[in-house]
Amino acid sequence: MTANDNRLLIDIGSTYFKVSSKDHIEQHFRDFNKRILDDLMQKCGKTVQAFAPENIHICSSANGGLSSLIIGLTHSYSLKYATNIAYNAGINIIDSIIFQDIEDYSIPSDLVDVVIVVGGIDSNGNLFDTRLDTYLSKVNYSNVVYVGNATDAQALSARIERLTVLPNIIDNRLHIVEEHLKDYLTNLYQQDIEGKEDIKHLYDITGNQIYSTPYIVSQSLPSIHGKFSVTDPFILLDIGGATTDVHYSKDLISDNIVTEQGHDRIVFKKLGVYKSRQSLIFTAENNEYAYELLMHLKVTENIYNEHSEKATKILMQLAIFLVLCKMSHYRPMYVTLRLLTMNSIVFTGGITKVLTEDDIKDVVAFFYRKILNSDHKPATVLDTNYDIWTLGAATLVSQASHAAVDHAGSGVTTNSPGAVNSHSGAQEQSTCP
Repeated sequence: MTANDNRLLIDIGSTYFKVSSKDHIEQHFRDFNKRILDDLMQKCGKTVQAFAPENIHICSSANGGLSSLIIGLTHSYSLKYATNIAYNAGINIIDSIIFQDIEDYSIPSDLVDVVIVVGGIDSNGNLFDTRLDTYLSKVNYSNVVYVGNATDAQALSARIERLTVLPNIIDNRLHIVEEHLKDYLTNLYQQDIEGKEDIKHLYDITGNQIYSTPYIVSQSLPSIHGKFSVTDPFILLDIGGATTDVHYSKDLISDNIVTEQGHDRIVFKKLGVYKSRQSLIFTAENNEYAYELLMHLKVTENIYNEHSEKATKILMQLAIFLVLCKMSHYRPMYVTLRLLTMNSIVFTGGITKVLTEDDIKDVVAFFYRKILNSDHKPATVLDTNYDIWTLGAATLVSQASHAAVDHAGSGVTTNSPGAVNSHSGAQEQSTCP
């Protein structure tokens, strides 16, 4: 850590937590029988107590992300644009519904964190009738947001209880306007982190706001080339215990979506190796090439029933393969990337403590040969010391310090983008990806 050596950075994951000071980074497997704070203090208490609360900065991905149901008018604009923004904000999409066929769709069985309704440009209206109300009345959801044409907003607000109305994400030139919805979804994500009881206790040791880990990682991307030999375009895979986060260069996007950022992010909520182990195995069992990968790795499906270091290693390799499949034309369920033009693939998170570079190269080469029929070999970069997370956290802390200096004496209090305000109880608008 090069910026502000008197600061302690802490990341709380779904399976591990790590602590970074100027001297070293340490990682510990969480004890799920204890509160996070109690577990942290037992294992790292001496280190934590050496820092004042204002110098301790914490981020977390322990909430695992939020789920969303999107209702739109067309695949080409409404659903595609809303899906892009939702993934960028770290939201997991459980289903996308074309409104014209809404009566044919089933009702989600689980609680939906947020329903997104989108469609039309502001010069058109009367696009959503009472079929929308009827469907939503059967859905168990926590939040519903409307980001469609302005003409229908007032009528829908009168009919749908607790509807949040935001500006249309589609302008009259059919370009995407992402800021308002992205801020809204990001704030929901942050509020979910703040709402976790275990996370609340962490305010006993810090005087700062708690950030989401994916946002911290995203802060490192513009300057990642100064730390690693990464050639654009690239993707960054953060494979953890509950989810797999993918940060990718916009140059890899097949769809022509006009946005401001150079990188985007999607999260696969059910592709983790510990907490999401069974869903990872289920996904593998439903992938026709996963069995061939197991044979290539010289194991059988019996590995799914084992709880060993070898089994963890195989599941990590499967996670890499399955994520690449989900971003390729083979399984176009999410964002489809031009993987044949990708020059670098960066790995961070717990995977770097389990797999060697050769282990990763082996499964990446298998994917390219089997799925893309290519011998393309993107450069493999391993972040074995969590330098990307440390770089992102130090960058954000530095930005916050400069902002505080700029506003000193002005009587104005500012919240950094993507942060949870622990003192006011109110959620500020954020701009984090």
